[in-house]
Amino acid sequence: MTNWRAASDSATAERRAAMLERARRYFSKQKVLAVDTPALGQYPATDPNIESLAVHANSGTRHFLHTSPEFCMKRLLADGYPDIYSICRVYRDGEAGRQHMPEFTMVEWYRLGFGLCAMIADTTRFIATCLDEPELANHVEQYDYCDAFEKFAGIDVFGASVDQLAYLCTGDERLKSEIGVDRSAWLDLMLSTIIAPQFARDKLTVVRHYPASQAALARLCPDDERLADRFEVFIGALELANGYVELNDAIEQQRRFDREIETRKRTGRSQYSSDQSLISALEAGLPDCAGVAVGVERLQMAFDKTDDIRDVIAFSSDAS
Repeated sequence: MTNWRAASDSATAERRAAMLERARRYFSKQKVLAVDTPALGQYPATDPNIESLAVHANSGTRHFLHTSPEFCMKRLLADGYPDIYSICRVYRDGEAGRQHMPEFTMVEWYRLGFGLCAMIADTTRFIATCLDEPELANHVEQYDYCDAFEKFAGIDVFGASVDQLAYLCTGDERLKSEIGVDRSAWLDLMLSTIIAPQFARDKLTVVRHYPASQAALARLCPDDERLADRFEVFIGALELANGYVELNDAIEQQRRFDREIETRKRTGRSQYSSDQSLISALEAGLPDCAGVAVGVERLQMAFDKTDDIRDVIAFSSDAS
């Protein structure tokens, strides 16, 4: 017989509701405007690390469930909106496990005029507020990406060969074959499996200034173009937040889209066009800003002290 019961109890839902209320109060006190964006869009994600879920209408048209509200929120900023935030459901194909689900809740927000340090401070205060532990924001450990690799793995990020990274990460020949010579993928794997597990379990840890090859939608550092103004926040090994000082150069953004599309083609992933609405917004003028995304289920995992996302959701999607 099908198990119709919820995966978690009402007390879990009460803790989630209280956490979301703390999140909304945090933004309300700072006069950050709540906005809604469409869940369905014409363009999927071109990021090679993310797969979008397609929706096929009876009319024959195809749309995609958004993997983030980011592009629409940037269009709002370019159109004159103030600081904004969104709490919404997002969807990513093929993501399932102890820390991932194909459908989850994301908090995303943007602050005008914020640089990297200001956005890191804002993010750690937000997380501490949501976790109802304000002191967490006062004892944050911060590492530059290169320093974290040197300290926790003895690796020179720019000097180590792909073979060295692969040797340290795994002896699994299948995985080596799948990742191949993708340097960024090996660095990601090393961060998640070797470095992050060494972070303090009772503190927030920030890793900042990612290599330019992993800039995603962040601008490059004004003082060192080998690096990007990107950061992530962890509690123990659990990643909670991913943030950028945002790229607002339309030409460079189109170059990055083109590189992502080429990577998708080379690796046999689905082929998509890039979102020209974002490019048009950048051409019109995205103000200097920083943005960050935080997973609500990840926050509750930290609050409830569990390493399994299924402990903090009411129902596991059939797609998982």
